[in-house]
Amino acid sequence: MNTQQHSIENLRTDTLFKINETGRKVIFVICLALCITPYVSAATALFLGLVIAQIIGHPCQHLNHRATHWLLQVSVVGLGFGMNVHSALQAGKQGILFTIASIISTLVFGCLMGRWLNIEKKTSYLIASGTAICGGSAIAAVSPVIKAEEKQISVALGCVFILNSVALFVFPAVGHYLRLSQTQFGLWCAIAIHDTSSVVGAASKYGPQALEVATTVKLARALWIIPVAFLSTFIFKNKSKKISIPYFIGLFIIAMIANTYIPAVKIISPYLMVVAKTGLTLTLFLIGAGLSRKILAAVGFKPLIQGIALWVLISTTALYAIMHWA
Repeated sequence: MNTQQHSIENLRTDTLFKINETGRKVIFVICLALCITPYVSAATALFLGLVIAQIIGHPCQHLNHRATHWLLQVSVVGLGFGMNVHSALQAGKQGILFTIASIISTLVFGCLMGRWLNIEKKTSYLIASGTAICGGSAIAAVSPVIKAEEKQISVALGCVFILNSVALFVFPAVGHYLRLSQTQFGLWCAIAIHDTSSVVGAASKYGPQALEVATTVKLARALWIIPVAFLSTFIFKNKSKKISIPYFIGLFIIAMIANTYIPAVKIISPYLMVVAKTGLTLTLFLIGAGLSRKILAAVGFKPLIQGIALWVLISTTALYAIMHWA
């Protein structure tokens, strides 16, 4: 009799678990569907993802990184169909000096601060690299080169994504308060916000010209992954690992050239832009949904201090330079 009761109890528990798991997936899919509609902005999608992560958790956490990685790249290529080569080149020229100065100063200051705070060397270097270049993409490219462990990568990614989330809400508000032009705001976003997804999200909220400048400068900045990854092999004395090159930047350039010079492409470009922006909104939702309590707790106090200090440094100095010289 006891065995029978035990079996019934197990059956009830299993059924309850299945209902809960099914419920989580249903809620997640409903939120995902909402992000496809025009009523949910990039910032709202990120916030919705964060809420989901804290309340019910991501039902497919193991697939999240791969999904955001590919969805972001496809979305960025799609944004190329809404841009013009000539204005992009102008924006690139304007941002190159800011880019070089900010990358070098952030890497140097980041490494020094990591020593001062007594943060593990590889964790500190990944945070500095992610802040200096392009957030999660830079961390993903540099981590195998320096043979970083999973926990070190998670801490760096968590730190960068937390600050990205804040930037998506703070930067547009500061830009409007200081009455930055769209060109100024686009440059500031591209230099001071870590990840491409948050750069594009903040810039698209500010205006179309800001989006064009921000995307072009940010992707030009992302190419610095290659020299920084090569430099990392010497710093950490590791010459055996391959360097991950962001090939989607080449596809973005091809899309931009096609939109500028091929009349047939210009006809469908507005529709491709809508799809690309929807993909970006979904990306930000998934990034938010991936920031579980476990990841937030793993970041720790000292790495977060390093990340915030670097972010404040690059944000304020870039803003000052852009307001006075751009």
